[in-house]
Amino acid sequence: MDVPPVLLAMTAQRKAETRARESRRPMRMSYSPLLAWVMDALRKGWTPERIEGRLKVEWPDDPRMRISHECLHRWIHAKPQRALDLRRYLPRGKRHRTRSKGRRARGPRIPMRVPITDRPKKVDSRHEFGHFESDTVVGTAPSKRCIDTQVERKSRRLFARFIPDKGAPATARAEYDIHKDIPAPARIDRTWDNGTESSCHLLVDEALGMLTYYANPYSSHQRGSNENRNGRIRRYLPKRTSFDDLTDEDLQAIVQEINDTPMKVLDWETPNEVWYRELGKIMSKTSHPKTSVALTN
Repeated sequence: MDVPPVLLAMTAQRKAETRARESRRPMRMSYSPLLAWVMDALRKGWTPERIEGRLKVEWPDDPRMRISHECLHRWIHAKPQRALDLRRYLPRGKRHRTRSKGRRARGPRIPMRVPITDRPKKVDSRHEFGHFESDTVVGTAPSKRCIDTQVERKSRRLFARFIPDKGAPATARAEYDIHKDIPAPARIDRTWDNGTESSCHLLVDEALGMLTYYANPYSSHQRGSNENRNGRIRRYLPKRTSFDDLTDEDLQAIVQEINDTPMKVLDWETPNEVWYRELGKIMSKTSHPKTSVALTN
């Protein structure tokens, strides 16, 4: 007996819907070298978009080492991978948008504060190398131990040091220790928020010949690179984490992994790769003697 066309169509539709609901692994992920590389990248905390971009850099001539970030997202959430819980490696998105305009500042003034509006406009484009953004990552109470962070704007390279507290003297010492061995043309200035931990900035300015600028109050977007890198640190050291049991080697291992992670904004190069290339350009032009003096107590 012939089956009515409408029943055939309904049966075909049900089969199609069943196949669509069934999670299937993308065929590309059946290639073992690609699967191994992707799994390693996910465990490092890389986003699917970062993985897609970096694959093109590391294997430009191997079409088998390719997967789109959309396809990778589907694969991660597919039923066969649920037992692996790969979703835990995906970063969480921001919950709130950053204010586009600041609010009025409160609290004590910073001596000789130079606003960001006085910073040369060419710094905004990030075409010039050697401009930094600064901040402090705070641990959990009752410990006072913090992390001083410095980020070069063009390369997004992160520098970090533990400091015993958020006081201005300890912060100035950390800044000096970070910048003193960097050639002068590669450390032109730095931009802080308005925290009082930077109130000894003149000591560092005079010792290193650097300049310090200050973002508008409550305008963290003006120091976006530093905020981004601090967010990466927080993935290793979440809020309410005590820093007391961590060594400097632990911190530098985190910094190294962050600096070896490719970024879309850098065309999937890593901050380290861009930093050393730009540093090489400076060093090839001329030799720069040490241009720092000891930091006074």
